[in-house]
Amino acid sequence: MKAIVDCNSFYCSCERLFKPHLDDQPVVVLSNNDGCIISRSDEAKAFGVEMAGPYFKAKPLIEKHNVATFSSNYNLYGDLSWRVMETLRVILGKENVEVYSVDEAFLDLSGFKEHDLYKVGLDIKDTVEQWTGIKVSVGVAPTKVLAKVANHLAKKNKIATNCVVVLDNKEKIDQVLMATPVKEVWGIGYQSAQKLTEMNAVFTAYDLTKKTEEWARKYLGGVVGVRLLKELKGEAAKDIEKELTVKKMIATTRMFGSAVNDIKDIKEAVATYTSKAAEKLRRQNSAANIISVFVVAKEQNHNVSFNRGATISSYTTLPIATASTNELIKPAVKLVDKLYEKGRWYKKAGVMLSGLVPDETIQGNLFEEQKNNNRSLMSMVDNVNFAMRDDIIKFAASGTTRDWKMRMEMRSPRYTTRWEELFVVK
Repeated sequence: MKAIVDCNSFYCSCERLFKPHLDDQPVVVLSNNDGCIISRSDEAKAFGVEMAGPYFKAKPLIEKHNVATFSSNYNLYGDLSWRVMETLRVILGKENVEVYSVDEAFLDLSGFKEHDLYKVGLDIKDTVEQWTGIKVSVGVAPTKVLAKVANHLAKKNKIATNCVVVLDNKEKIDQVLMATPVKEVWGIGYQSAQKLTEMNAVFTAYDLTKKTEEWARKYLGGVVGVRLLKELKGEAAKDIEKELTVKKMIATTRMFGSAVNDIKDIKEAVATYTSKAAEKLRRQNSAANIISVFVVAKEQNHNVSFNRGATISSYTTLPIATASTNELIKPAVKLVDKLYEKGRWYKKAGVMLSGLVPDETIQGNLFEEQKNNNRSLMSMVDNVNFAMRDDIIKFAASGTTRDWKMRMEMRSPRYTTRWEELFVVK
């Protein structure tokens, strides 16, 4: 059996951990630059606060219901995520825990065949909450896709399920799948679900299980779709999480804290975003063949909020695929020269890496000196930055003052990663 442990409204839970008076009050967390809502507590959802909606639109509703609002505090979230995952490793052993995202992990429960799986799930939930203070939901089922379905049900009905749902027989599984819209199946996006409904009359996850592998190969994206269908039918498919999560394109984009018109600021921002994208690239053991850069110009009407502005972009193909930050920053910064127009103001920039290939398949150039130390160097930089936070090691092209950096006007203290911001108990 497989399980997935998912933190409930993770960013909100992190904020509440050091502010227990907010436990029963509505809480929201905002995206970079305090632009959009990226996490909501159940109480905020009940008041109608929309996920991913612009903060300025939701502000009247937020103020009306006295919703506690925070800027993103990724130092705090990252550290608490590590504590949750480490707790799971202590409980089950490192080999039985597979971290899926910052707030989710798959567990292998094959060693608990003779146990009451609901009690096992409940014990895992209670231990994580007691050791870390972060509330979680647990879904248990024969496969990862079904475990995701179970987890969704546990989070949807927290009181009735006590945040634990086990699907351990066909009758239970069929009953739940009949009540699960196809758009809620892991690996099927909103647009795909819409097409399946319109073209093939597939409305629920149960409808999907009645399809053949040939049908899945045609309408669900080839081999990936076949594996997804097998998992939904209760047949574990090897490496499905890799198929569904390894990205084909990696992007890092940010709004500036305020509009800029100096090319130096834009180059610093692009170099910084390239560093972030390269780190993500290395995390999935990939290398990029193509790098694209774009900037968004600010419209002349300064009174208009969230105006689109003009997006200008350019790209270049690299001679050899790479995941090294220094080899990606140089072409990225050169592209800024093509995009920048003197006298114009810009409010956003972004970097996209595409043409991704596994890094072990990169073929070197016979006529150039091979840079074998680059991978070790980048690994060391990633490890130090992860441990110390705030990009303590960075390339000079990223700048030192970073006057363009994003706004975080409502960020809480970084209680667990900064000596000067440690929580004070009186």
